[in-house]
Order: sequence, then structure tokens, then C-alpha cells
Amino acid sequence: MTALPPDSIPTDELVSRLAEESRLFDATARDPERNCWLVVHRHAHGVLPSEYDIRDVPEDLYLAVLARRKELG
Repeated sequence: MTALPPDSIPTDELVSRLAEESRLFDATARDPERNCWLVVHRHAHGVLPSEYDIRDVPEDLYLAVLARRKELG
């Protein structure tokens, strides 16, 4: 994972939106870590990852989305 540059710290609105979007993947797997990673990957790269996609995602954003997801229950 990569860190975000200081000038692109995730906003609360973005983090909340991505945390909510991660719930859409619960139908395929109830794995919050996986589902948060999927939405952050889609946000960062514009597409969901393919089977062999090894591009990094912004670690700060991923961790913020995962924490918010856990807050939401």
C-alpha cells in the first residue's frame, strides 16, 4: 500500500461514502477488510481489481475507510 501525499488527506465525507459503498460487496463476502480494499482500489484506480491486479491503494485512505466501516457496524 502507498501513503497519501499530505495535500490529499481523505475527507470525512469521502471516508464515510466509501465505507457505505463497501457494504455493497457484503453480498459476495462479509469481509470488511476485503470490501474496504475493493472500494478504495476502485476509487484510486477507477476500476475494481482484476484477479492479477497488484496496484497499490493509498494506505491512509484504506485504514480510514476500514475504521469508519467498523464504527458503522
